[in-house]
Order: sequence, then C-alpha cells, then structure tokens
Amino acid sequence: MTEKLISQNSIAQVFETARVEEVIGDFVQLKKSGSNFKGLSPFSDERSPSFMVSPVKQIWKDFSSGKGGNAVTFLMEHEHFTYPEAIKYLAKKYNIEIEETERTDEEKAQQNARESLYLVSEYANEYFQKILHNTDQGKSIGLSYFKERGFTEETIKKFQLGYSLDEWQAFTDDALGKGYNINFLEQTGLTIVKEEKRFDRFKGRVMFPIHSMSGRILGFGGRILTNDKKAAKYLNSPESEIYHKSKILYGLYFAKQSIAKEDNCYLVEGYTDVIQFHQTGIKNVVSSSGTALSSDQIRLINRLTNNITVLFDGDAAGIRASIRGIDLILEQGVNVKVCTFPDGEDPDSFSKSNTLEELNAYLNENAKDFIQFKASLLVKEANNDPIKKAETIREIVNSIAKIPDSIKREIYIQECARIMDISENVLFSTLAQISKKDFQEANKKFKQEQTAFQVVKNEPQKKQKVDVQYELERKIIEILMLYGERTEQFEDLILKEDEATGDLILEPTLQETRVFEKIYLDLQEDEMMFSNEKFKTLYYAIIDKLNQDENFSTKDFINNLDQEDASTVTSILMEDEKYNLHDWERNQIIPKEKEHSVALLVSQTILSLRCYLIDQKVAEYKNETLREPSDTRSIIEDVKDYLALKMLLSRKLGKVIGG
Repeated sequence: MTEKLISQNSIAQVFETARVEEVIGDFVQLKKSGSNFKGLSPFSDERSPSFMVSPVKQIWKDFSSGKGGNAVTFLMEHEHFTYPEAIKYLAKKYNIEIEETERTDEEKAQQNARESLYLVSEYANEYFQKILHNTDQGKSIGLSYFKERGFTEETIKKFQLGYSLDEWQAFTDDALGKGYNINFLEQTGLTIVKEEKRFDRFKGRVMFPIHSMSGRILGFGGRILTNDKKAAKYLNSPESEIYHKSKILYGLYFAKQSIAKEDNCYLVEGYTDVIQFHQTGIKNVVSSSGTALSSDQIRLINRLTNNITVLFDGDAAGIRASIRGIDLILEQGVNVKVCTFPDGEDPDSFSKSNTLEELNAYLNENAKDFIQFKASLLVKEANNDPIKKAETIREIVNSIAKIPDSIKREIYIQECARIMDISENVLFSTLAQISKKDFQEANKKFKQEQTAFQVVKNEPQKKQKVDVQYELERKIIEILMLYGERTEQFEDLILKEDEATGDLILEPTLQETRVFEKIYLDLQEDEMMFSNEKFKTLYYAIIDKLNQDENFSTKDFINNLDQEDASTVTSILMEDEKYNLHDWERNQIIPKEKEHSVALLVSQTILSLRCYLIDQKVAEYKNETLREPSDTRSIIEDVKDYLALKMLLSRKLGKVIGG
C-alpha cells in the first residue's frame, strides 16, 4: 500500500492561513491581555494562567511547562499529532484543499506504534458507520435503534454512530484483509485474541466513537441491543496508549466552542444524554461516559469555562452517589450548580419531549447552587432528627472546606447558615476545625516524605550564578528576531589614536544601518563567537535569512524550524510576556518598552558582551601567569592593553546607557 505526502505548497498555504489564537482557542479558554491572550496551561494543573498566545508573532508559550511554538507545534504537543496530521487538521479547519504526492511502503512502515493505533481506530470508525448505513443487519437493527431514540439522520452522521455486526469476527477479518496488524487491533481492544482465536469485542452492538478534543478517534462505547443478562449493557474500549477513560469526556469535541461561548458546561452521565441535548439545540454538554468523574476530566472543562452544571435524573440513590463528584469539582476551584429532572426522567428523555425553549427554561429555573441543592437533599434525609441535621451541616461544611477561594468559602458559609438556620460563628468554627485537621494531616504527610528521603544533612543552597554570556547571546537572538530587518540610526563611538598623545580616544559618529548588519559587523570586528551551540546555529540561520529576504517574517522563520529550535525561539520571544501574566502594570511596575530604543538596546547588548569577553580573557591570562611565570612580562603587557580597552568600552557603555 502507498500513502500520500502533503505538498509544500499546501503546507505553506496552511501556515499562511492558520491563526494561532483561533486554533488554540478551540482547546483553551483565552482571555485578552493587552495585545496578547492568556489562559490556563493545558499541559499542567494550575489555577493561575501561565499560558500566553501572541497573535502578532503567531506563537504561544506555556511558562509552567516550558513548551512553546506555533499552531502546528501546539497540535503536536497537545493532541500528539504527527506533523502531517497537524497540517491536515488545520487544512480541514480552514477549508484548504490539500495537494498530495505518493508515499512509499517503506516510509509508511516507519510510522510509530502510537500512530498505528490511531489509524486502526479511524478505520474501525469508518467500518462501523458503513455497516450501519449499508447492510441489512445494520439498517434493521442498529439504524432502527437510533431512530427509535429519536436521533435524526443528520445527528447520526454528525456523531459518527455505527454498528458492529452480530458475528464473531466480521470486523477483525475485514481489518486484517485491509492489511491492518493484529497487534494493533488487539492493543486498541477492538479484537480479543485468545491463543489462536480472534473475536470482535463489540459484536452485535451499536457504536459510539469517542473523540479527542481535536476529533481523533481514541476508543468506542458499544451498547448491546439484546436482553442477554450475561453481557454488559454498555462496553467501552479498554485502556490503551491512546485511550485513557479518566482523561476523556464524551462529546467534548462537539461541545468545546459552545462551552467557551456560553461560559458553562452541562455534565451528564450517558452518550445518548449528550446526543439528545445536542440535537435539541444545547451543545455545551459532555459526559463522563459511565466512569466516576475524575480531576483530569474537570481540568479539561476548566480550560474552557469555570462553570459546570451537573445534570442528574430523578433517581435519588444515583444522586446521592454522585455528590462525591461535586466535591471533586469544588476542589478544582470550579463553580458548580446542580439540576435534577422529575422522577422517571433523565436528560435524554426530558430533552426529547421538550422544545429548546422549554428545556432552557427548565434548566435556568431548576439549576441550584450546589449548597442549596445539597442542603435540600440532606435535610429531607435528616427528617427533623437533630443528630442527622448536625451530620448534614457538617457534611455541607466539609464540601465548603474543599473550595480553594477564601471569599467563596465565606459566602457559602453565610448561605449555609441562612438555609440551615444556624449561627455563622458555629459554621466558621467548624470550618476552621476541618481546615486545621486537613492542614495537620498534609503537614504530617509532608514531614514523613521529607524524612523518608533525608539521607544526608542538606547544605545551605548557593545562589545560582547567572550565565552572563548565555543571557547576552540569548538577547542577541531576540533582537535579531524582533528588529533585525529594521533600519536604525546608531551613534557609534569609534576608537581612534590621538595624533598628539598617541592615546586611544572615543570619537562619536552617526551611521544609519539595518540592525542585523550592525550586530553582524560588530561581532565580526572583535571575532566574537557564540559559546552556546544552539544560539550559534540560530544566529547564522537568522543572519542568512535577513540577508536574503528584505521582508523577514518571524512567523515564517519559526514555521521552517524543527520543533526543538522553534520551541527555543518561542521561549526567547515570549519571555517578556511574563509581565502580562501577573498584571504588573496594575501594580505600577512598568516594564521598559524595547521598541522605542532599539538602537540603544543593540549598542548596550553588544558592548556588554564585549566587556564580558574581555573580563574572561583577562582571567585567562592571569591563570596563564600562574602556570608559566617565565613569560610574565609579555602577559602583563597584554593584560594592560585589554584593561585599557575594557576601560574605554565601559566608558562607551556608560555613555550609551546614560545618554
């Protein structure tokens, strides 16, 4: 089998069209911050934003994990796409037609195992849809079931619903016939292998594909349609390298934009709840797919909104068990409301029998703050028993104690006091006891961990020494990327020999030149070399590009780098955006704008590097004197010359800084 390679023309078109803020906005809730956007890191668990996106530079930087790059590298990092997949995803998003060339069998064989799991899952998804729509069994059993649930043809196709034939190995035989490897079929759980026998896991089930946030197929949920008491009603794909059920929410791919827009996420239990809500017109809905709600799932939602509304059916036992999930949401610092449906109704049936207006009205009227909901539920159970009422109050305060925000905690305590008709002081006292106990337990655990790892007495840590040359070389890369093509007027102080005295003097002169030429010539003049190999490679690549292209584009340059170099450049360019993350301006800390003094910045940086390198040379000579005292006189003369030059350069630097 051959495979296609994407043409360079198509890749260039994708890079030209894709907007990094739009691409990342599908996965992370971004808020305007000056000329940039900021949001919570999608790569780490955090409550304060450390993730920055620059529309001007078309790059992003995650300060919590150190990752960074452009729209393509984001998809590769976040969705684990290969480079071609990221390009295809963006092409689909921006309706760009992809031109392709043939790829050989040998090249295809080099795909890694993870990618093969994705390919098998994508194939299975297409197969199950084909069976549903194009076979007698699929239409009479699978399609009939979906139609009975009230799903339209459009909804069935949108959610890519399918059917697996009620035969032992129909899917497996078809996949093997198409050249898919049995090992990958087994690893995804699509095929069960027992010695020489192979079975279809989802035999005789309607199929619900489970998508990643970007739309890739990770696994499946299958519902049996017969009354076989031995078989589970719902069956999910087993855990695999690409499917981790505690880190996935069913329907998030279809809901993400609506969640961000509505600034709220409805959380339901089942696949059909999600689909029916979506069909009715409420699209900001996801499901934990029958698994207990996890912290990872809550964090997925929290990237898009800070508000979750949990929807329960009228089953009291189910509601009681699900309250644990509410506490977990509170721990993540997310606002939570709860809405229950009448007895005998669930989100699926209720949305099916009501219009969009009726459903919206019901949700708005019946969604209670978690404290009101929990109080009303537990008060019913207490049934005027004082002891049970006391337990109820303590349970509510236990939930409030999990909220990280102290202001929210206080408001909830006041609300609880009002609902339960009890003194606020008593509740605050109880809260303090719970918090103290939690703190003591955490502290005890921390001390135990410290003791377990303490082998030798810790020496006082030395202050980390700043690598001056590294920082200055980094600064040169930054200047070249941001201002390299600009033409500036430089006031240069030329070193000349005084004709009368023979001393070196500084003579001012003005010259207009492009920034990159000024830097290149100054570094060449002193034969200064970059000590950092990565910076050296980038330096020559940037100089070369600026020399060739008068319309230098930071975005285009980064797009043509490999992932590692692109990440390095992004880190350099986004360093200053840390100021925006912490609202420094609001606290009267105003970072200096570089753009207004580019010539000054260039001169400062180059002079500082020259002075530093002279210091290094002098130190080198001193060490040489200690090693070979016989040649001391000539070395001392050289040191004197260098120190004289350093003094002149320092004066020059002082003049540049002081104006």
